[in-house]
Amino acid sequence: MDNVLHKLRKLDAYPKVNEDFYSRTFSGGLITLVSFVLMLFLFFSELRLFLHTVSETKLVVDTSRGGTLHINFDVTFPAVPCSLLSLDAMDISGEQHLDIRHDIVKKRIDAHGNVIEVRQDGIGAPKVEKPLQRHGGRLEHNEEYCGSCYGSETSDDDCCNSCEEVREAYRKKGWALTNMDMIDQCKREGFIQKIKNEEGEGCNINGVLEVNKVAGSFHFGTGKSFHDSNVQLHNLLAFQDDNYNITHRINKLSFGHYFPGLINPLDGVQWVHENPNGAYQYFIKVVPAIFTDIRGRTIQSNQYSVTEHFRSADPGRSRSLAGVFFFYDISPVKVTFKEEHIPFLHFMTHICAIIGGIFTVAGIIDSFVYHGQRVVKKKM
Repeated sequence: MDNVLHKLRKLDAYPKVNEDFYSRTFSGGLITLVSFVLMLFLFFSELRLFLHTVSETKLVVDTSRGGTLHINFDVTFPAVPCSLLSLDAMDISGEQHLDIRHDIVKKRIDAHGNVIEVRQDGIGAPKVEKPLQRHGGRLEHNEEYCGSCYGSETSDDDCCNSCEEVREAYRKKGWALTNMDMIDQCKREGFIQKIKNEEGEGCNINGVLEVNKVAGSFHFGTGKSFHDSNVQLHNLLAFQDDNYNITHRINKLSFGHYFPGLINPLDGVQWVHENPNGAYQYFIKVVPAIFTDIRGRTIQSNQYSVTEHFRSADPGRSRSLAGVFFFYDISPVKVTFKEEHIPFLHFMTHICAIIGGIFTVAGIIDSFVYHGQRVVKKKM
């Protein structure tokens, strides 16, 4: 047994020195104090990092199929009246949504940016005692109203009872409705007068689009869209000017829900119209993202990158479209963000490294200082 204990004593890596041989110096005390303060500072720095969450990022292939994409937008047009501003969306699957009004709110603003009126999109038709019938006469007693579509009917039973229905019928035909004064429904609803009353105003439009999760586009244009030979055009009313000021500010544009650390590069972007007419285009690459917080809660969202381009109107082309266009494509790569703490063993390893490292370096410095002092004393 004594032999075993003797061998264990030989393995002692910390040999003890009798206190009678200790030599304490002022420089050693100063180095010890500095080392202790430095240890405390680094310890609390590591503790703060340990308590703070870090985000681990990974790139994986997006194998999900189908689904929808939520587009949140808030855009201000200082020089386009709300009555002339429309929103359209389409995608490569062939799905089209023209003059979108669901979940869309427009705010009329004056030249100083003050809100004049907040309303859901659409003008609405007031009740009229005797509106004009399709046969040219006025509505009589017990007679059901059926307004004329002014040549755009697809059958004898079609009726257009409001200005909006006439415009929709013309859009389906691919015709431009250029003489609004001749449309009885538009006159009795005060459509033309309403637009004239909004001259010099701007419009803030905000809302949510829910589209297929495929490549597509949406745009804000001046007028109401229609299609002619698979080419998208706009129903530019007769009382509009030839040039359209599409100066705009994107207050918000996101694809999906917000999560901590998300940056939308178009938020707060402003573009001032300088060239006469034309279309401003944004080409967006949408990257699916999944964020998981420290509690395990998951948020499905998207990030995006963007490039910009202004396409001026062709001088000899009468069908040039003024507006702001957003073309988006879906990336096949998905980014995952996961919040987590530094493992406790890593934390303990760093603490031990701090204590051991500072203690060793301080010992080396103290040894050099002590031997230097002894050399100076011998020379004296």
